[in-house]
Amino acid sequence: MNFKHKNKSFFLLLLSLFTIITFAQNKKFKVALDAGHGGKDFGASYHGHVEKNIALAVVLKVGKILENNSNVDVIFTRKTDVFIDLVERANIANRADANIFVSIHCNANKNTAADGTETYVMGMSKNASNLEAAKRENAVVTMEKDYKEKYEGFDPNSAESMIGITILAEEYNENSIALASKIQNRFIDDLGKKSRGVKQAPYMVLHKAYMPRVLIEMGFISNPREGAKLDSEEGQQEIAKAIADAIISYKKEYYGSGANEVDEKPSEKISDAEKIPAPIAKPEVVIKTPITKPETPTETPKSGIIFKVQISASGKKLELTPSNFKGLQNISMTTDNGTLYKYMYGEANNYNEAKLNLAEAKAKGFESAYLVAFKDGKKISIQDAIK
Repeated sequence: MNFKHKNKSFFLLLLSLFTIITFAQNKKFKVALDAGHGGKDFGASYHGHVEKNIALAVVLKVGKILENNSNVDVIFTRKTDVFIDLVERANIANRADANIFVSIHCNANKNTAADGTETYVMGMSKNASNLEAAKRENAVVTMEKDYKEKYEGFDPNSAESMIGITILAEEYNENSIALASKIQNRFIDDLGKKSRGVKQAPYMVLHKAYMPRVLIEMGFISNPREGAKLDSEEGQQEIAKAIADAIISYKKEYYGSGANEVDEKPSEKISDAEKIPAPIAKPEVVIKTPITKPETPTETPKSGIIFKVQISASGKKLELTPSNFKGLQNISMTTDNGTLYKYMYGEANNYNEAKLNLAEAKAKGFESAYLVAFKDGKKISIQDAIK
């Protein structure tokens, strides 16, 4: 009897393990696709091109491509021309427990010569154009019923309100930047588009999505040439494929190639041992709007906390020109008695902006780059700087 009882217990244990493994293998990578605007909210409209229609057309095409991958589940915030509250868009992704949230839009500018693509992550920016772009998109909340109560007094024109919605940006920031970089790289490498960079801004639609999330500005419908391309079947299909390819690339890098690897939302890349081998891809390059600050050595003391990206160290002194650093501008240098020169890229006074700079440096080919911090001109630990 005891032997039979043990056999039965062992069988039940095996059955339980089989059930758990089967469930894990059936778990898919979930992508929430958000077509910007809709219904009474037309978005930008120029030369007969309407943002809400273009965004929806591209989202449906991205979804169709992704749905051909058996390891991917697609969640749409809208599949028709309907108006959906900004917070509900995020809630749709949250309820589905999506792994990433991708909001797709068109850009516009009174200067009809403006062109190019840019992809945003959640965060506060001092860049006036970034903030203006976020204000335009956030203004849609005023079309929603009882928006002041729903968004706890949020005012899209208030700087204080804009700062307030960035509090939750930190947790998924690195993964969001990685996804945004892949999207921009596809636009550059596959479509030959002008890149306006990976940027950060306080977008309300990204605020409540509890996962890596990005907002894509596919191009300017205010630009006659670019707008016509965005509103064409061929142009939309090209953009949709670039976005879908970037999403699949992100999935492979952070979750692996199989459905059974999507167990949780990772904070870092999966290790090489966990990856399924894949062909070596060409280096991905993120081109960001050039920084126009003068190139100055870091020996000049600066007040407050400053983050930089250390990209290399060498016994050779190099001119601080972009051609010596794979096109990166705003390079600075420190030296230890002239025997070792440390070269650093960028200068940020907040951690989120510094991580954007780090992602850009790595995309340029400086894979071993890392963040360093200074207080009043003296080097301190990153942990102390964040505190």
